[in-house]
Amino acid sequence: MAALISRKFAEESVQFLGKKVSIETSDNKTYSGVLTGLNEKFDLILDNVDSPQIQKLMINGLFVKEVKLLERPFNLKALAERLSRVFPGLVKIREDVGAIIVMDKIKVTESGIEEGSGLSATRVKAIYDEFLRESKN
Repeated sequence: MAALISRKFAEESVQFLGKKVSIETSDNKTYSGVLTGLNEKFDLILDNVDSPQIQKLMINGLFVKEVKLLERPFNLKALAERLSRVFPGLVKIREDVGAIIVMDKIKVTESGIEEGSGLSATRVKAIYDEFLRESKN
């Protein structure tokens, strides 16, 4: 059970990577920036920090009090469900790596099609583009 809980926590934490976050430390300092690094000790790396003196910041996990996600996470599950309507039984979601695998050859992430080509990949891209347009509204 503990392994399942740890795995789920890791999957959720990965969703924060590459996103704008706010970090509050145990000494009540707050930093905002893009989370670019995270390890099992909860040590964090922030890039593009909202401070004129700091560009990049590493925070020891022992001092992390709170991490807030400041932007909406990409809904990988909803996109996978939509793809499953067109490719039934051929869509696998890999939340641990933030990807959807279609037909064991097309890899889709928040950024778009990362692997795969051909007519199927073109159809997946069209569904992805439509999903993005609808998500922004």
